[in-house]
Amino acid sequence: MVNDSSIDRVVGELRRLADSGAVGEKLPSTRTLQQRLGVGPVTVQRALGRLVAEGRLVTRPGAGTFVSARRTVQASDTDWQQVALGPSPVQTSGLDVLFQLMGSPGFQLGAGYLDPGLRADTRLAAAASRAARRPDAWASSPTAGIPELRSWFGRQIGAEPENVLITPGSQGALSATFRAILPAGHPVLFATPTYPGALAVARSAGHIPIPVPGDRDGIRPELLRDAFARTSARLLVIQPTYANPDGSVLAAQRRGEVLDICRRAGAFIVEDDFARWLGFAAVTPPPPLWQDDDHGQVITILSLTKVLAPSLRVGAVIARGPVMSRIAAMRIVDDSFVARPVQHTAIELVSGPAWSAQVRAVGGALRERAAALGAALARELPECSFAPPRGGVNLFLRLPRGIDDLAVATSAGRLGVAVAPGRFFTIGEQEAGHLRLSYAGIRTEDIPTAVSLLAEALHAVAERAPGFAN
Repeated sequence: MVNDSSIDRVVGELRRLADSGAVGEKLPSTRTLQQRLGVGPVTVQRALGRLVAEGRLVTRPGAGTFVSARRTVQASDTDWQQVALGPSPVQTSGLDVLFQLMGSPGFQLGAGYLDPGLRADTRLAAAASRAARRPDAWASSPTAGIPELRSWFGRQIGAEPENVLITPGSQGALSATFRAILPAGHPVLFATPTYPGALAVARSAGHIPIPVPGDRDGIRPELLRDAFARTSARLLVIQPTYANPDGSVLAAQRRGEVLDICRRAGAFIVEDDFARWLGFAAVTPPPPLWQDDDHGQVITILSLTKVLAPSLRVGAVIARGPVMSRIAAMRIVDDSFVARPVQHTAIELVSGPAWSAQVRAVGGALRERAAALGAALARELPECSFAPPRGGVNLFLRLPRGIDDLAVATSAGRLGVAVAPGRFFTIGEQEAGHLRLSYAGIRTEDIPTAVSLLAEALHAVAERAPGFAN
């Protein structure tokens, strides 16, 4: 077996030889190169093949290998594309920045995904192995998803399988749902603060996001009523259970009022229930809004990604009536169906004991980490404030007035702590800056050090901010 490191070493030697040679100069024979470099003939041949592919060498049958003519690479002038493309219809709304945070070295308080020690990697590997051995593993899938997985998602919230559509995670579900319901140019109400991915979908589809602020008990009904009256919107986007970024829960006394306001407005509710299985240990999450809806208003989106692993992109849209046909049609147009191996991997895992074990492990760890983060913030940053999250993976930290969230995030990054600027989770102007701190990707024992460094970063920014209010 040829060692890749040996090939890389030989390629490097031969590349230097070719670059220093004159055009048309013949290289030594394969046997000579073997002896000089101390490798076998297969390694030499593979290395030569790479350099031929790069255009540095050329082979002539019966004659040997020669240094090829240098190709002058000129910088491409792509300015014409700016004219052809015009204004970009795609707005990431900070989503690109959040994904970059996932790869940041140091302490991870920026990405809302589980750390490797908490992910279901081993359990997923076993499930994927079983799924790949199925005789139908590589066949096409029903466009709505395989029946077993549709039934499983339906059972989680009391829906029939025919009301369930399998999607590639919640992002694909949000995209198909928004575009199926509203044409470009229409307003969409968002319970704020909110998930940047949903804002990115709305803006890229030409929709106009309208904020409806909430508090610790979720969206404020009086502001929701006023927003419908002012905009005549037909869609509300809400995360009633462990919202991103603040971990809030829609209070029981507000649920019926929110549903009634939307019913009177003739509006749909997209319930982004991404955190259904991210509750703290020993805490039962509230039921989805779906269960309180008798009029087909609520479209619920579920996802397995957050509780299992980032690359298991499996979710579901659950809806009643003609709107489901619209969403299903949009999914077919987008990418036909979710790959069978991915769906079978998901159903293999959630159908066995590994599922409940994973949910228990995650719930226990999140509860512990949230408590550790809250204690560290109270100790190191008493000038900041936050509402303790009731579940999920995030905490929304309010900064003192006059402190720029992006400046703090940048300063913290230089000290080795990744945090997310709060501006990406809001719409319009804000009274004060925030940071979203995620405790999913950091070990409990690392939280005190990370928060201490964050405090150092914030205080450094504060010293440069004249007249900031504490």
